[in-house]
Amino acid sequence: MSSVYDVIVVGGGISGLSAAKLLVESGLTVVVLEARDRVGGRIHTIRNKEVQYVDVGGAYVGPTQNRILRVAKELGIKTYKVNVTQRAIHHVRGKTNAFYGAFPLSWNPLVILDFNNLWRTIDDWGEEIPVDAPWKAPHANEWDKMTMKEFIDKVCWTKTVKRFAQLYVNVNVTSETQHVSTLWFLWYTKLCGGSQRMFSVENGGQERKFIGGAGQISEKLMEQLQDRVKLQRPVVRLDQSGENVIVEALNHEVYHGKYVISAIPPCLTMKIHFNPELPPVRNQLIQKIPMGSVIKCMMYYKEPFWRKLDYSGAMFIDDENAPVEIALDDTKPDGSCPAIMGFILSRRASALTNLTKEERKRRICEYYAKAMGTKEALHPVHYEEKNWCEEQYSGGCYTAYFPPGIMTQYGSVIRQPVGKLYFAGTETATQWSGYMEGAVQAGERAAREIMCKMGLISENEIWLPEPESVDIPALPFNRSFLERILPSAQGFVRCIGYSTFFASATALGFLAYKKGFIRV
Repeated sequence: MSSVYDVIVVGGGISGLSAAKLLVESGLTVVVLEARDRVGGRIHTIRNKEVQYVDVGGAYVGPTQNRILRVAKELGIKTYKVNVTQRAIHHVRGKTNAFYGAFPLSWNPLVILDFNNLWRTIDDWGEEIPVDAPWKAPHANEWDKMTMKEFIDKVCWTKTVKRFAQLYVNVNVTSETQHVSTLWFLWYTKLCGGSQRMFSVENGGQERKFIGGAGQISEKLMEQLQDRVKLQRPVVRLDQSGENVIVEALNHEVYHGKYVISAIPPCLTMKIHFNPELPPVRNQLIQKIPMGSVIKCMMYYKEPFWRKLDYSGAMFIDDENAPVEIALDDTKPDGSCPAIMGFILSRRASALTNLTKEERKRRICEYYAKAMGTKEALHPVHYEEKNWCEEQYSGGCYTAYFPPGIMTQYGSVIRQPVGKLYFAGTETATQWSGYMEGAVQAGERAAREIMCKMGLISENEIWLPEPESVDIPALPFNRSFLERILPSAQGFVRCIGYSTFFASATALGFLAYKKGFIRV
């Protein structure tokens, strides 16, 4: 029989490679089996003369994402800030409104109150959800039955805020409000540090990118692991019926291990034949949490003309016919390769996937031109895109999502080992799930679970806190006193009555805006 590895890692994304790195550093023998002809999984940097390098998969990092920042620093990979120094654009119903900050502004006092109540409710409800066991939240059953569409209809009063709330869900989890559990979405938001941390560029999850591309992280980890990483080895069989675990790849290579870590999206484990079969709840879970849908698009121009217009390149395009809902400047930190990155999300990704690349490019340019009010947007010099819906070894992007009712019925087994099989992957994280940060946390946690089982560490060393990055410290997002006590829009109207509404509300909205109490 061939040699027996201490651990076989299935999946060569950041989560699997992080697990393998920790295990090798602890003196264990490891092999990583990756289905693709590259490492990285949902992180993929492509390189050519037109773009130098570009992340067509996961790219963004920010404060509180301390594990991925630590790994990148160890590998000598530096970050740069995404440009948001100029005005962002909110293009809605054919009209462009420019603003500074993370969220669109409004002079309508009802909209101000409605926005404030939306962010406050998301974060306040999230407070009672345990990060490691959302199914144990006091209102878990009620919130898990509720879709995010129902939540938005319940919490939001104005059409403006309802439309933006839908965009907010689409952007953050690449899925539709009617398909997503409120319990899961509130938990997901809490894991990212709250609604503002998750959505913001400055001081938030999209603050920075890696110079040279995020793909370097996986590539450099693979270099460190040397020949322990085996590419083009999709796993098709996992047999735990004997003393050791037998893992077979599609090319019929067989590997023997004492333990296995699955570091692939949960739904992809359906491609593996298990003996004995998976436990019923685990088998049901992996069938019920689909991946989100996104096409990532990079439009390159001769120059960053948007900056001449005092635009940062950040755009929210609120139009049902628009292909891209959100965009950010993707110009290199030295000013080269001027570009705008846009996401075609969820229902739009499905609707536009059958168009040609050239047709998608044309439609995106037309909407950029409308939003920025210039024909310069119609004349790109290059275009790159990546449709993650067609990736058979990802199934979609950014992450798996929980439809209504699934978290409370099946979620408790998401990290639960099955015999000698342990689970990593960003979906199993308890911080920044769905992000690179969550992938590192999950990989290292799964590795330590096995190390604990082998008697190498104690149980209280499995979940280790991560020190804050000294290079990228986090600033707090504090809700002001006024933001905490302001009524909802409908509550305000009911309270004062319609007769005195306009004078009182206008004064309140203007005061709150001038004082900087309201961030909408």
